[in-house]
Amino acid sequence: MCDQDHFEDDVKKYSRRDIGALTAAGLMAILPRVAQAKGISEHEVTIPTPDGVCDAYFVAPSHGACAAVLVWPDIFGLRPAFRQMGRRLAESGYAGLVVNPFYRQLKAPTAPSGAATPLPDVLPQMQALTPATNTTDAKAFIAWLDKRPEVDKRKQIGTMGYCMGGAMAIRTAAANVGRVGAVASFHGGGLVTSTPDSPHLLIPQLKAQFLIAIAENDDQRDPQAKVTLRQAFDNAKLPAEIEVYPAGHGWCPPDTRVYDQAQAERAWARMLALFSKALT
Repeated sequence: MCDQDHFEDDVKKYSRRDIGALTAAGLMAILPRVAQAKGISEHEVTIPTPDGVCDAYFVAPSHGACAAVLVWPDIFGLRPAFRQMGRRLAESGYAGLVVNPFYRQLKAPTAPSGAATPLPDVLPQMQALTPATNTTDAKAFIAWLDKRPEVDKRKQIGTMGYCMGGAMAIRTAAANVGRVGAVASFHGGGLVTSTPDSPHLLIPQLKAQFLIAIAENDDQRDPQAKVTLRQAFDNAKLPAEIEVYPAGHGWCPPDTRVYDQAQAERAWARMLALFSKALT
């Protein structure tokens, strides 16, 4: 999770020289091109939920129907970096829906300076969310996807989450058991907690395959979490790839100060491998 007490220390430790200049200029790294990329169609959309209307970005291959993937951003929300990642999903053959999880408070962009926004400016938005709001949102977003002609409803849906979005992805699978077939968490926060609503306690009821990509500094602060997750997945007999990456919390989105292209690409490739076998 984005830890305010250690955030700046972690940035200094894991900051990549190549992304530092881009961040200072208000830019982001350009993700590598997708081999044999599909033509895509992209839209800014709105999705009704029990609590209002969520603004989101939807992108899909230009022709035919395909499996869908629901994307939960990190604490800095829906922004150009995640639109770029959504386009990559579509170019790889998936219909991607990137949502604004903070729509109850603000329309996107919810972080004025993207991933360079000070944490105290965005923490209240994250703290206003609950497992209950996550669950109602997940049901609404999956239902919306199932009404889209670009989505092949014969194929299971995937979901992926970054930072706080990792827990949201697991709760999405719990809210849509049997419909969600793959879950990917990247430097996910709060997957294992001591509270009765900890996401890992949902694992016994799930029916999906998993990729859990853990940041090195997150693992250093809570090395038992990966063990608890492994035990839960094994007990539930669910396929799960769990790995600690040699990168800092936030290494995947291309606009963060700790973006690590090599490790981000490795994690992305593992995600595509998961979707290829699970979203059938």
